[in-house]
Amino acid sequence: MPTYVLGLIGLIALVILLFMGKHVGLAMMFVGFVGVLYMRGFNVALNLMMNTPFGTFNSESLSVIPLFTLMGVVCAYSGISQDLYAACYAFISRIRGGLAIATEVACAFFGAICGSATATTASMGKICLPQMDKYNYKRTLTCGSISAGGTLGILIPPSVGFMLYGINAGVGVGKMFIAGIIPGIILCACYSAVVFVVCTIDPQAGPKGPKFSAREKAKALTGVLPVLVLFVLVLGGILFGWCSASEGAAIGAAGAFIFMIIKRKFTLKNVLASLIETAETTAMIFLIMLGANVLGNFFNATGLPQAVANVAASANVAPIWILIACLMIYGILGCFVDSLPLIVLLTPIFLPIVRNLEFNMVGFGYNVMDGVTIWFGVLMVMLMELGLLTPPVGMCCYVMSGVAKDTPLTTIFKGTAPFIVGIVVAIAIVLSMPVLSTWLPGFMSR
Repeated sequence: MPTYVLGLIGLIALVILLFMGKHVGLAMMFVGFVGVLYMRGFNVALNLMMNTPFGTFNSESLSVIPLFTLMGVVCAYSGISQDLYAACYAFISRIRGGLAIATEVACAFFGAICGSATATTASMGKICLPQMDKYNYKRTLTCGSISAGGTLGILIPPSVGFMLYGINAGVGVGKMFIAGIIPGIILCACYSAVVFVVCTIDPQAGPKGPKFSAREKAKALTGVLPVLVLFVLVLGGILFGWCSASEGAAIGAAGAFIFMIIKRKFTLKNVLASLIETAETTAMIFLIMLGANVLGNFFNATGLPQAVANVAASANVAPIWILIACLMIYGILGCFVDSLPLIVLLTPIFLPIVRNLEFNMVGFGYNVMDGVTIWFGVLMVMLMELGLLTPPVGMCCYVMSGVAKDTPLTTIFKGTAPFIVGIVVAIAIVLSMPVLSTWLPGFMSR
């Protein structure tokens, strides 16, 4: 039996364990250990379990994960979501569906300091849902717009998805962050266009809101200036080379605590809650990385990644169709498996295939290979967003169901359906124009 067949058996076993509800990191670790045990014996498998943790975590670049997570959690406990929403709504309240559009824009700004889709959905849902109910928005549009806006948390930098992808793909995390800015703006615009179309077809779905004076708009805007300063300082520093991603993360975390003090939210309860949530999230991510590395060693031993690459290379089709096939696999699996494990698990399998395809990375700079890697990473994260809105997993929809307890889950999934079209359009735009995701990182390179 060819060894790559063992890799396929291991992959099937992993999927079964995930459907059984087992922890993702532990499931990957178990399959990898048993696979190496079968192929190489107990001593090799034991050495793998002893050496992999040090090899996985002995990297200074991993410090961006707890620091950026801390930055987002602290900002969430500072009440920033309320200020962002109020500022956005003050400027577009008179547009039909203005509350829903304000939700998308506010989610984009909140994602710029959070990095988590579920956290963005939960935080913005608690603020936006009562306001939209107040103006008689239909629950399908309300829950759909909040759930969709939450997905921007893993595309707008800083993003946990980009952190994991950058570390596993061997490309700078800072470049991945910068690469997500333009696609994030495009996706936010697509979501807003979906709201406009929905409200044009059904004007009762999103009635117009009250009119705000210039003074009220100015007051609302001043409430988010500290956040904008923090965002520009961190990402601007990374973009212009003033600091590395790790240093930018440290600046962002320190700035978040300063913002918490300014907002008078710096209490022992909030600080402890922020630290505990950061520790839990970081531990979850690190356990996934450890399990994926153990499983990756098993897959490499079976030759499965190379076998998949050889099949792709022998296919007599245009490179773009091979890329689309890889992305479709990501999209389908994303409907059943959480996004973070997929990023860590499938990147070593599909990235070599995409790198060997001949694409024109116009606008990236001098390193075409980095351009392909970054472009593929942005597309992959966007497809992970698709999985956050589709059943049966649809994590953002489940989080929204916890916020809107009186709304059936089927109503929430029905509300997200139009926004799935928005994601598909945004993915098609970035897929057809790689420069949208590679130009800013290329500027960094120059």
